[in-house]
Amino acid sequence: MPETTDDKAIEVQKEIESLNLPPTGHKFQFSSKSKKQDGDVALALFANAEDLHIPVEPEEEKKLIRKIDLLILPLIGVCYAFFYIDKTTLSYAAIFGIRDDLNLHGTQYSWLSSLFYFGFLAWAFPTNFLMQRLPLGKYLGFNIFMWGFFLMLQAACNSFATLGVLRALAGAAEACSDPSFMLITMMWYTRKEQPLRIGLWYTANGLGIALGGLLGYGIGHIGGALASWRYEFLIIGALCCIWGIVIGIFMPDSPVTAKFLNSREKRIAVERLKANQTGIENKHLKPYQVLEAFTDIKLYIFFTLGVVGNIPNGGISNFGTLIIKGFGFSTLVTTLMQVPFILIFLCPNIAGAFGLCFVDEKHHVGRYFCYLLTGPYNAAFVLILSLQIANTAGHTKKVVTNAVLFLGYCTGNIAGPFFYKTDQAPGYKLGIWSMIVSHLIEVVVIITFWILMKRENARRDKIQGTEYRDLDATAFGDLTDRENMNFRYIY
Repeated sequence: MPETTDDKAIEVQKEIESLNLPPTGHKFQFSSKSKKQDGDVALALFANAEDLHIPVEPEEEKKLIRKIDLLILPLIGVCYAFFYIDKTTLSYAAIFGIRDDLNLHGTQYSWLSSLFYFGFLAWAFPTNFLMQRLPLGKYLGFNIFMWGFFLMLQAACNSFATLGVLRALAGAAEACSDPSFMLITMMWYTRKEQPLRIGLWYTANGLGIALGGLLGYGIGHIGGALASWRYEFLIIGALCCIWGIVIGIFMPDSPVTAKFLNSREKRIAVERLKANQTGIENKHLKPYQVLEAFTDIKLYIFFTLGVVGNIPNGGISNFGTLIIKGFGFSTLVTTLMQVPFILIFLCPNIAGAFGLCFVDEKHHVGRYFCYLLTGPYNAAFVLILSLQIANTAGHTKKVVTNAVLFLGYCTGNIAGPFFYKTDQAPGYKLGIWSMIVSHLIEVVVIITFWILMKRENARRDKIQGTEYRDLDATAFGDLTDRENMNFRYIY
């Protein structure tokens, strides 16, 4: 008598139970019901567990990866370049006279830098939950369009209050950016492939630094009826709006629905992610995963890393041009001086920060090169993003952990500018020391994370011994990393 679908479901359920999973009440069942309610959206492509075994030639997989890379990476990369250019537009506006034109005084410029992240902070959780419920590519495109729209409106501002409100709204629109880029990377790439891909699209940060300087220099030469800083907001905002439309049209929502892949390519794209044990996507909010996220020490580690990793960013991205201008260069040349930043992206940040502290202010060129050395925090943050998406399973739990990581990101960026005291310009001693202390804390937290994850992997290996682990049974059950004993942490 042929084996029925129910018999297969019972067999798979027994395999799951043999893994000693915690009694959460949310066990994965490979059935039509679980496909619609509890499992990952990837299950829509497979009738049963046996379908997960697709014979694939290595060359066929390489061809598929190239096809994915050629679409996904450029789309995210350009987004990330605009993401950086957008945030630093205020920095370039500062050297083109916005502080004088709007009569900004005291800490008002620092508040404008931070209000962007207050908007980001306020909308972090709602936007992450909306990303889970809505088509991801289209939602990202809409938000990019809106942040460009709010940026254009800033050109019309004549007061601190109106500019502050628009900065906060722009921050809210950008709150989906990094989390969505991470979810997209997780949907398309194995855990071994993720760090390189995140590194590639994060490198566009450097492209944004270079292009931001070039655009600022070019816009500074516009001799129109408006002040140069108003053109800065108008032109860069318009470019963001255009790119938002491009993203909405071309960014696929997931491998399951991607129009640029045929049926076999979709199945291969999903099947090759089995080993991740993190799934692709689930559209249902699961309260127990929210609770688990907040009882997992990793969440607090990533929050701390988000804070200390971005206190330097909050200061440098908004005060960098002012620091350089203090070296004695002209206003227009200052917009170009950040272009070489991309060439030394991996140089040690702490060494540069100490240089800014102790190199005499008379040595303009020496201090400028020390400033250039403050860039590697970007590389460190790339690896933090990679660690987060690779070490968190369960879609709702990933969404929550994403949100908390970027709460830390916002907190760091909000706090960062306030270490740069007006009366300490252009040396900003306190701001430079904030970078040094933050990165030293970052080192300690990263070592702690490494120790904890290594111990947990050893514990799981001891429980399971050397027996075969059936990855098919748990790959797309939308299980959390705590529930799924097949899951192994990477560090």
